[in-house]
Amino acid sequence: MTRVSIDALSPVDGRYRSAADPLRPILSEEGLIRERIRIEAHWFGFLVAQVPSFRAVAGPAVRARAAALAAEPDTGAAASVKETEARINHDVKAVEYFVRDALAAAGASPAALELVHFGCTSEDINNVAYARLLVAARAVLLGVLDARIATLNALANDYAGLAMIARTHGQAASPTTLGKEFANVARRLERARARFAAVAALAKWNGAVGNYNAHVVALPALDWPALAGQFIRELGLGFNAWTTQIEPHDWIAEYCDALASVNVIVLDFCRDAWGYISLGYLRQRAVQGEVGSSTMPHKVNPIDFENAEGNLGIANALLRHFAEKLPVSRWQRDLTDSTVLRNLGVALAHSLVAWQSLGRGLAKVEANPARIAADLDGAWEVLAEAVQTVLRAHGVQNGYERLKDFTRGRPIDATMLREFIAGLPLPAEALGALRALEPAGYTGLAERLAREHGPRN
Repeated sequence: MTRVSIDALSPVDGRYRSAADPLRPILSEEGLIRERIRIEAHWFGFLVAQVPSFRAVAGPAVRARAAALAAEPDTGAAASVKETEARINHDVKAVEYFVRDALAAAGASPAALELVHFGCTSEDINNVAYARLLVAARAVLLGVLDARIATLNALANDYAGLAMIARTHGQAASPTTLGKEFANVARRLERARARFAAVAALAKWNGAVGNYNAHVVALPALDWPALAGQFIRELGLGFNAWTTQIEPHDWIAEYCDALASVNVIVLDFCRDAWGYISLGYLRQRAVQGEVGSSTMPHKVNPIDFENAEGNLGIANALLRHFAEKLPVSRWQRDLTDSTVLRNLGVALAHSLVAWQSLGRGLAKVEANPARIAADLDGAWEVLAEAVQTVLRAHGVQNGYERLKDFTRGRPIDATMLREFIAGLPLPAEALGALRALEPAGYTGLAERLAREHGPRN
C-alpha cells in the first residue's frame, strides 16, 4: 500500500483503492478536468465548422490541435489546470485558459482564441462533463454487474434440482430448490439492470440562465437552440432545451435511484447468502493462507458478503441523497449541487467495491447437500400444504382445519404423516400419491423455473 492510500480518509482511495481503480480515470478530479478540456475543445471546433463568420479565424493547425484536445488531452493537462486554478480560484476558467494557451501555441490568432468558451457559462461545461463521465462509469459498472448475474445464473442451473426447505418468517415452509433461489435473484437483477441502463443522459448548452441571451445579442441570425442540440447530440447525449443556468439533474436522480435499486437487491441477496452459510446450506472453500479469526483457527467467515453489505449501505445512503437533493435548486441556480456532484464517484466506487466483494463470495461457495437433506428430512410437516390442498380438490370439507390441528406447532415425521393420510376420505389413487410424497420431492416447478433462468445461449 502506498503512502497516499494509507493517508486516505476515504476507503475507496485507501483500503479499497485497487477495487475502485476502474472508476478512477473517469470520476476522479483528473477525469473531470480532462473531460472539461475535451468539451471546451470540441465546442471550439464545432463553432469553427458551423458558424460561417468563424471559419476563417482558425487555420488547419489550430483546428487540428483543437481536435486532438477534444479526442485526448495531453498527459499532465490536469496538473497544469490545477496550477492555474490555484492562482485564479476558478476551476472551469482554469480549463478555458489551458485550452487557450494550447491553441495559442499552435498559432491561433487573438480572434480565434476568443471562441474558446464562447457563449458558455461554467455549467454548460460541467453538466456535459458529468453526463459523459456518468455514462462511461455506467459502462464499467454494468460489465461487473453482468458478470455477477452470469454467476448467479450458472448457480441456478447447477443447483436447479437440489431441494431445500424454504423459510417464510424464518420458519420451515414448502420446499424450493437452491437453484430456484439463485434464479430469483438473477432475474431481479436483470430487471434492475435494464432500468439502470435505460436512464437517458441529458445535457444543456444554453448560457447563463438557459435563454441564449448573449448568443442572440452577438449573432442574432443563428438558430442557437438547433446548434446547441446538434452539439450535445454529437457528444452522445440527449439535449435538454428547457433549463435554468443548470441542467436540473432529474436524469441523474433517476440514474442514482436506479443504481440504488440494484444495490438493494444485491444487499438482500448478501444477507440471504450469509444466512445460508450460517445454516450450513452453503459452505465456503477455504483459501490457502487466509486467516478467518485472530483467535479461532477453524473459522471461515462470510466476510465477502458482509463487506458487500457494508459498502452497499454507504453507497445507497449517498445515492438516495443525490436523488433527493440534486433536482432541487433555488431559483435559476445555487451552488449546493457542486459539492454533491463531486461525490458521485464515491457512491459509485462503493457500489463497485461491493459488487466485487460479492463476486469473491460467490466464487467461494458451494452447496452442502447432506446438510440441506437433513433439514428436509426433519420437516415432514411442510407436506401439510399438499395434503390439505388435495382434500380441497376432492371436496373434502375442512381440509385446512384438519391439517392445522394435526401439524401446527409440533414436529411431524414420515410415519406420523402417513398414518394420518391413511385415515383421510380420499380415493385410493390420491391416497397413494400422498403416501409416496416426501419433502425432497415437493418442490413444484422449482427446477424448471431455475433452469429457465439459467445461462443464456
